[in-house]
Amino acid sequence: APFILRGVSLLGVNSVTCPRSLREQAWRRLADELNQDRLASMTQTVRLDEVLGLAPRILAGEVRGRIVVEVA
Repeated sequence: APFILRGVSLLGVNSVTCPRSLREQAWRRLADELNQDRLASMTQTVRLDEVLGLAPRILAGEVRGRIVVEVA
Protein backbone atom coordinates (compact mmCIF):
# COMPACT_ATOMS: atom_id res chain seq x y z
CA ALA A 1 0.00 0.00 0.00
CA PRO A 2 1.33 3.45 -0.83
CA PHE A 3 0.06 4.89 2.46
CA ILE A 4 0.35 3.64 6.00
CA LEU A 5 -2.38 5.40 7.95
CA ARG A 6 -3.70 4.88 11.42
CA GLY A 7 -7.01 6.47 12.34
CA VAL A 8 -7.18 8.39 9.06
CA SER A 9 -9.73 8.09 6.29
CA LEU A 10 -8.87 9.01 2.72
CA LEU A 11 -12.14 10.10 1.16
CA GLY A 12 -12.75 11.33 -2.33
CA VAL A 13 -14.76 11.12 -5.47
CA ASN A 14 -13.78 9.66 -8.80
CA SER A 15 -15.68 11.92 -11.15
CA VAL A 16 -14.07 10.60 -14.34
CA THR A 17 -16.79 8.03 -14.91
CA CYS A 18 -19.58 10.44 -13.99
CA PRO A 19 -21.52 12.09 -16.84
CA ARG A 20 -20.37 15.60 -17.72
CA SER A 21 -23.74 17.13 -16.77
CA LEU A 22 -23.42 15.79 -13.21
CA ARG A 23 -19.82 17.04 -12.92
CA GLU A 24 -20.90 20.50 -14.07
CA GLN A 25 -23.74 20.48 -11.54
CA ALA A 26 -21.30 19.54 -8.76
CA TRP A 27 -18.88 22.35 -9.73
CA ARG A 28 -21.76 24.84 -9.81
CA ARG A 29 -22.86 23.78 -6.33
CA LEU A 30 -19.31 24.14 -5.02
CA ALA A 31 -19.06 27.61 -6.54
CA ASP A 32 -22.39 28.64 -5.00
CA GLU A 33 -22.15 27.00 -1.58
CA LEU A 34 -18.45 27.18 -0.69
CA ASN A 35 -17.69 30.13 1.57
CA GLN A 36 -15.02 31.97 -0.42
CA ASP A 37 -13.88 34.12 2.53
CA ARG A 38 -13.35 31.05 4.70
CA LEU A 39 -11.46 29.29 1.93
CA ALA A 40 -9.26 32.37 1.43
CA SER A 41 -8.47 32.46 5.16
CA MET A 42 -7.15 28.88 4.93
CA THR A 43 -5.07 29.51 1.80
CA GLN A 44 -1.51 30.77 1.56
CA THR A 45 0.21 31.55 -1.75
CA VAL A 46 3.99 31.20 -2.06
CA ARG A 47 6.44 31.53 -4.93
CA LEU A 48 8.25 28.43 -6.14
CA ASP A 49 11.55 29.74 -4.74
CA GLU A 50 9.97 29.94 -1.24
CA VAL A 51 8.97 26.26 -1.07
CA LEU A 52 12.30 24.94 0.25
CA GLY A 53 12.23 27.52 3.05
CA LEU A 54 8.66 26.53 3.93
CA ALA A 55 9.38 22.79 4.00
CA PRO A 56 10.76 22.69 7.59
CA ARG A 57 7.62 24.44 8.87
CA ILE A 58 5.42 21.95 7.00
CA LEU A 59 7.34 18.98 8.41
CA ALA A 60 7.14 20.47 11.93
CA GLY A 61 3.34 20.66 11.64
CA GLU A 62 3.33 24.44 11.82
CA VAL A 63 1.47 24.97 8.55
CA ARG A 64 -2.29 24.51 8.36
CA GLY A 65 -4.67 24.86 5.45
CA ARG A 66 -3.72 24.86 1.82
CA ILE A 67 -0.64 26.22 0.13
CA VAL A 68 -0.78 27.31 -3.49
CA VAL A 69 2.60 27.40 -5.23
CA GLU A 70 2.98 29.99 -7.97
CA VAL A 71 5.26 28.50 -10.60
CA ALA A 72 5.20 31.45 -13.03
